[in-house]
Amino acid sequence: TEVQAIITALGTGIHDEFDITKLRYHKIVLMADADVDGQHISTLLLTLLFRFMRPLVEGQYVYLAKPPLYKIKWGGKHDDDYAYSDRERDALVKAGADSGRKVKEEMIQRYKGLGEMNAGELWETTMNPETRILRQVTLEDAAAADEIFSVLMGEDVEARRSFITRNAKDVRFLDV
Repeated sequence: TEVQAIITALGTGIHDEFDITKLRYHKIVLMADADVDGQHISTLLLTLLFRFMRPLVEGQYVYLAKPPLYKIKWGGKHDDDYAYSDRERDALVKAGADSGRKVKEEMIQRYKGLGEMNAGELWETTMNPETRILRQVTLEDAAAADEIFSVLMGEDVEARRSFITRNAKDVRFLDV
């Protein structure tokens, strides 16, 4: 399974058999799509690490890559901008228009996911150490992911209903 592949790749084992001295990498970068589905996957991965490999988080080895959601092509050969949210896309388009630049709707590319990027795009946007955006995962981040996972996947129906009710009007969670 994918989880077993992660455990094998890291080399540390899990839970009671966890041994940080066997860690094969000292920077673990979790990459997931920029949309809500990617956030769900990140939550699952952080929960796995928090519950079964916590010293990786405590030791500050874990990072989240931040791929863009949009690419805005302005027309010049190396004249592209990347936006990481709808709000940022709108602000970049407005700033471009205010400075006399023009962009057509078809020149705004929404990335559906990392798997749909070609190798060059993936390198340019998410993997290149010179330009990528990484966020180091804190213990608080992993604990929050674990809490969300527990609420949404746990047996406490009332806690899940309460969470959904509290967040239903928050359009940040809507991916259409």
